Amino acid sequence: MKKLAAIVLFLLVATGSFIWSRLHQTYKGFDQPVFVEFTRGTSTREIAALLESKGVIRDRWLFLAARAFRRGAKLQAGEYQFASAASPLDVFGRIQRGDIFYLELLIPEGFNMYDVAEAVGKLGTVKAADFLAVARDPSPIRDLDPLAPSLEGYLFPNKYRIYRYMTARQICLMMVAEFRERWKSLPAGADVHRAVTLASMVEREARLAAEQPLVASVFANRLRIGMKLDCDPTVVYAALAANRWTGVIHRSDLDYQSPWNTYQHAGLPPGPIANPGMGALAAALHPAETGYLYFVARADGSGGHNFADSLARHDANVAQYHRAHH
Repeated sequence: MKKLAAIVLFLLVATGSFIWSRLHQTYKGFDQPVFVEFTRGTSTREIAALLESKGVIRDRWLFLAARAFRRGAKLQAGEYQFASAASPLDVFGRIQRGDIFYLELLIPEGFNMYDVAEAVGKLGTVKAADFLAVARDPSPIRDLDPLAPSLEGYLFPNKYRIYRYMTARQICLMMVAEFRERWKSLPAGADVHRAVTLASMVEREARLAAEQPLVASVFANRLRIGMKLDCDPTVVYAALAANRWTGVIHRSDLDYQSPWNTYQHAGLPPGPIANPGMGALAAALHPAETGYLYFVARADGSGGHNFADSLARHDANVAQYHRAHH
């Protein structure tokens, strides 16, 4: 009897050792990286079968064995990418951790919706043109900004996780939701349309964060006295909106009769010309108190500007800039 018990114990240990070694053995039954998606409620048996059919594991029973060793583990729904050889325990661990496949979308402050569409298009999951078509529909932000001509200004600059199944509309809504969240931290009761439009111009003009309140003060001072804003980035945006932007501002662009062109029309443009970050939004809501009406880039390449409260002082600053560049 003792002999039989010893044999059974030996067989159990041997079988356990064999299974344990197989669970650590790597396998790769595919040539190209494969994607496997598990919807919520997919059983362990169904997951195992899918993994086997895609060549991620050699045999489905190995995954079920991994489950037996980790009985309390919760498997996470989502889409997973498998690109290299892995053991059944590695595969199980990834699904347990929810190591879901995603792409990273980085939207810098000051990107306009054309830039955002291009960045989204480069991910390869949504066409740039499809994103732009959705971004041109202002309905998701109309409750906050009834005057918004599009989602421009509300596609908040940030780093986003994009999943392969996401549509252009879902990506837009995610960015708008981020804007809404950030806007809550700013003073209540502010005119959203005016603030975001002004902030977008500040974002495009002020390369240095410290200068944002100063640039905002120039625009605020000009608006107060009815002086045209003469903001170059609005000229660029007018050309982009008309599909006539060549990459350089020409005389014809400055003369172009567009409501976006602040060289031609006094007051703010019809809406934002880019997507501002928190610094520019704060500057638009609280411009510095100055008498400045003009600014021109410094000649030192620092990205800073020389500010002036009179045309004579401004002309001197412009002359200084031209001397340094000739």
